[in-house]
Formats: sequence, structure tokens, C-alpha cells
Amino acid sequence: MKKIKHIFEPNPLACGQSVIAMITGEDVKKIIELAGTDRETTLSDMKSLLSYFGFYLSGDRKQASNISDMPDMALLSLETPKCWHWSLYVEGSVYDPEYGELDDFPVSNRKYFWEIKER
Repeated sequence: MKKIKHIFEPNPLACGQSVIAMITGEDVKKIIELAGTDRETTLSDMKSLLSYFGFYLSGDRKQASNISDMPDMALLSLETPKCWHWSLYVEGSVYDPEYGELDDFPVSNRKYFWEIKER
């Protein structure tokens, strides 16, 4: 797995596009164009974008409790104090489009994940 380069979201609603850009190494502007929006993305949008770039997103949503229980790479859906928010987990680090590279989950009431694998 390649090293992930953290990307901050270009606006407060483009967390999903920023996560896809981190996974693929593509420019976030290109991902926004492919997504057709610079606003919120759905799970279906995320799955389609990942598939387009040759990644597989598991169909099983799982509860995230401890960072040590995570798979090698996962899409995170976090209920932060502001809103539901997309983030990325890769091999011990959380790459959050709003908060930066973290060694634990950002503050969130509920945390879910879907495993990501390269095809």
C-alpha cells in the first residue's frame, strides 16, 4: 500500500471528495468533477468513485470502537459535533479532511467503517 498524503477539504462539505483524493492520489478538483458536486457525498457516491479507481468497498458497515481493531484501510463515517463526516483510516492513522493526520479518531459520538481493498 502506498503512503497516503493528507489533503484538507477545499470546503466544509467536500470531505468525501477529499478522502477519495487521498486514497487515489488524484487532485481533489478532479474528484469533485467526477463526483459531479463539491458538496456532500453519499455512501453510493463513495462506492462508485472507489470502484472507478479500482478499489473495492465492503458492503458491511461495522461499528468502530478501538483504532487497534481496524482493518488495514477503511472508509470512516463519523458523527462529529458538527455533522456526519467522511474520514480515512490507513494502517494506524486517521487521515481526516478537516482535522489533519491523527493517531486516533476525531471526537465523534458514533463511528462506522467499511473496509477498502485494492482490486
